[in-house]
Amino acid sequence: MKSILQLRLSIMMFLEFFVWGSWYVTMGTFLGANLGVKDQDISLAFSTQSFGAIIAPFIVGLIADRYFHAQRILGVIHLIGAVLMYGLYHSKEFSSFFPILLVYMILFMPTLALVNSISFNQMKDPAKEFSIIRVWGTMGWITSGILISYLAWDSQAGLADGLLKYTWLMASVVSVILGLFSFTLPHTPPQADRSAEFKLSEVLGLDALSLLKHKNFFIFFLSSILICIPLAFYYQNASPFLTEIGVENSTGKMTLGQVSEVLFMLALPLFFSRFGIKTTLIVAMLAWAARYVFFAFGDADEQVWMLLVGIALHGVCYDFFFVSGQIYTDAHAGAKFKSSAQGLITLATYGVGMLIGFWAAGHISNYFLVANGSHDWKSIWLIPAGISVLVLLFFTFLFKSEIIKPINNRQ
Repeated sequence: MKSILQLRLSIMMFLEFFVWGSWYVTMGTFLGANLGVKDQDISLAFSTQSFGAIIAPFIVGLIADRYFHAQRILGVIHLIGAVLMYGLYHSKEFSSFFPILLVYMILFMPTLALVNSISFNQMKDPAKEFSIIRVWGTMGWITSGILISYLAWDSQAGLADGLLKYTWLMASVVSVILGLFSFTLPHTPPQADRSAEFKLSEVLGLDALSLLKHKNFFIFFLSSILICIPLAFYYQNASPFLTEIGVENSTGKMTLGQVSEVLFMLALPLFFSRFGIKTTLIVAMLAWAARYVFFAFGDADEQVWMLLVGIALHGVCYDFFFVSGQIYTDAHAGAKFKSSAQGLITLATYGVGMLIGFWAAGHISNYFLVANGSHDWKSIWLIPAGISVLVLLFFTFLFKSEIIKPINNRQ
């Protein structure tokens, strides 16, 4: 891949995940501190991601695979998203906040598949090339988190002054930049044959479901759904948890997970080629279980190191499962339905699995709410740890080892 092309794709990934990281990590804390929202409504807010992810494969399959260039759709979505983010910046009540966020996430979640599709379309061997591009998305997430803590929006004084509302304004500004930049990205035309006989299943991207006929892919798909149930606990509860137990500048500290993600992203091609897809995914699920155990027994004082290790494990959890899963999905998809196949795995992970997970996390957090308004976090975190172990056992026994070939070597 030419250096200038690699740079353009890297900037796209940086901005994509900067926008998301600008508000996503701190949303639970923002809702509690600024809008006075309780656990189950926080869960409802996070579930908008899942509703968006469930709809995403249909949007991508209908538009990106059949009718329009992916980079143009990406640009339009982020320009509309900038307006919606500005609306969230001005929200004063959850009743007005929620519908705007829901519309935004229905639009935003397809972009995760689109940036992957744009990237994969330029690559000959994604197993080697993709991680080098994708790592810049992690850098964008890190940058947004460090900025939030550097500006003290998440400090105790900042929370008291309601400064976390500026995360939405920051996301809005960067969305405008990404929206305009998207129109300069490499042309990624629709791959489906428009002259062929019209099929509703093809238009909606449902042909990607044929991948589930492959037993290994079906086990992977089901495991992706199940492992995202405990993942939802991390996304929804980590920031409120760290804030509640007294960890200062928690947003900045949580970027340690993304620093770890950068390191493991760079190590992923070697690990993937050396040990294969099965071992890579098993290591990811082991890290998932370990992270929640560290959270259960850590604290803001002498055991703070356990919290930091738990955060740092995010790199293994995310890279070795999600990025490997994207590569594995691309290997099974073929050229015709790259976008809808990526949308399908987004449906499994950020959609169905995390929708169940957010619902469960909200109810469990509320169940372990104690009289003074704090939570029994040890009990809360041990539940996703146990779920992770069960998913690990399911995957280990049913998924067969498989070799992923580069695109130019596939038959």
